[in-house]
Amino acid sequence: MSIRRVLLVGGAGFIGSHLAHALSARGVELRIPTRRVERARHLALLPTADVVGADVSDPVALDALSRDVDAVINLVGVLHSPEGVPYGPAFAQAHVDIATRVAEAAKRNGVPRLLHVSALGAAADAPSGYQRSKAAGEAAVRGAFGTAGLSILRPSVVFGPGDSFLRLFAQLARCLPVLPLAGAKTRFQPVYVGDVVAVMLRALDDATAQGQCLTLAGPQVYTLEELVDYAARQAGRPRRIIALPEGLAMLQARLMELAPAPLMSRDNLRSLRQDNIAPGTPLPYGVTATPLEAAAPRYLAEVSARAGYSPFRTRARRGEGWY
Repeated sequence: MSIRRVLLVGGAGFIGSHLAHALSARGVELRIPTRRVERARHLALLPTADVVGADVSDPVALDALSRDVDAVINLVGVLHSPEGVPYGPAFAQAHVDIATRVAEAAKRNGVPRLLHVSALGAAADAPSGYQRSKAAGEAAVRGAFGTAGLSILRPSVVFGPGDSFLRLFAQLARCLPVLPLAGAKTRFQPVYVGDVVAVMLRALDDATAQGQCLTLAGPQVYTLEELVDYAARQAGRPRRIIALPEGLAMLQARLMELAPAPLMSRDNLRSLRQDNIAPGTPLPYGVTATPLEAAAPRYLAEVSARAGYSPFRTRARRGEGWY
């Protein structure tokens, strides 16, 4: 790998943590900023990682962080926001404002390579504010950095050890006798986090990836109902799933939004109005997509072993969601 020093923005999260381990194993020096250093304590032990207490919404801090690096990778994202038009303020800050500042700082400091992680389904006319803000972030990054040296990655929902997608459903199956579910027939093409990391490592060194938008998805399409049923069974708690009509689901989500760490929001439900599947080949570079059934049982079994571990505690601790 010709890339020797990387600024990893959002590196303390789920995908970022897996990527940090892979980059460190290759001897790449990592600069990982975070506002709460304790959230990145699991990365501080990596031999090439420098965890820095910093606010990435501050252009001055970003300038200091962006100096003398070969690449910047932006993984900042949130799954919930107060309502807003065309998207909520938390989406605007994380997906548009911070993304723009990261791209501007990289451009000012002559960073040759920028990887920006967006989301499959990002579009200006998408049904949810999350998806619309992801599209706006892509446009802002292109405007701030240019296309030379830029690669945008659009993963489907990502699963793997530490995820907040399948594990959430497995944990809910431990707590609830039945599982009410909105968007039960919405189709997903979940992608394994190890495959996402493999593509990102290839894209860093691939000149042909510059100016490209790469789609990342798994080998098989499932309905949401199928995924929830699978997660519950792997946790040792098969459950009856009750498909909810959208009106009732919206009311339920509105009440959930009142919680400090909501499991669901109305904007999440709007995302379920359209399928989340790849338009073509699941992964670039000839990377073989890992089947869900080959990877998920290993870590979903932990949910059964930790039967008393509440999904509400998990969500509050991680501050993550499942879209």
